[in-house]
Amino acid sequence: MMLNDDEIERYARHIVLPEIGGPGQQKLKNARVLVVGAGGLGAPLIQYLAAAGIGKIGIVDDDVVSLSNLQRQTIFTTDDIGKRKAVAAANFIRRLNPNVVVEEHVTRIDPHNARAMIAFYDVVAEGSDSFATRYAVSDACFHEHRPVVMGALGRFDGSLTTIRAHETGPDGRPNPTWRCLFPDAPPPGSIPTCAEAGVLGALPGIIGSLMALEVVRAVTGFGEPLVGKLLLVDSLTMRFETLRYGWDETNPLNGTNVAA
Repeated sequence: MMLNDDEIERYARHIVLPEIGGPGQQKLKNARVLVVGAGGLGAPLIQYLAAAGIGKIGIVDDDVVSLSNLQRQTIFTTDDIGKRKAVAAANFIRRLNPNVVVEEHVTRIDPHNARAMIAFYDVVAEGSDSFATRYAVSDACFHEHRPVVMGALGRFDGSLTTIRAHETGPDGRPNPTWRCLFPDAPPPGSIPTCAEAGVLGALPGIIGSLMALEVVRAVTGFGEPLVGKLLLVDSLTMRFETLRYGWDETNPLNGTNVAA
């Protein structure tokens, strides 16, 4: 389906960018993006994906909105307290951009359902606060041949990267997987939760917006993605740093010992 007159005006600032233009905006309209987690990272991510004109957005979250969320999860209001986040986020999208189709998944992704859910989308953005979910999503994206943008938060710091482990790099070697970067999850209880450690309210807005940028890049193809690169943001010193990482031949997904 082509862009209508309302969409041409709505996305005019994208369309005049030579790197995106009309063809790029049409790709956004045709794209299906799954957002895992509608919390601190998911809120700005969902907001900017909807504003950008992603044609279909799926939202996975089994949590409910609480008063303590409102310090950083700015798509929710006081009236949303007690509502399912996936449902409240979907209602926000419909108010912001009626051209976007929203799918609500009030559930949690795990190794048993991840591939079946991800198979219906083109790009995945993982912004949950669960290490188990991150590994389940990244593994499923490898098997389903889907790019995934991975974001994470600390108290005053955040990080993101783009994984395209189902593809090869310019050198002909496989692109790294999430397990090449983080082979194993930390022991349970070793990393404090957001509720225990706290998080600077504006920080998720920065990282979530950058995740949205990477998703738009994955759909339209402009610029250079964060494949094999981990972007680190330190809000205490206002320092941005990019670390490079590569394919680990011992990883269990596309390593040299994995059976074809």
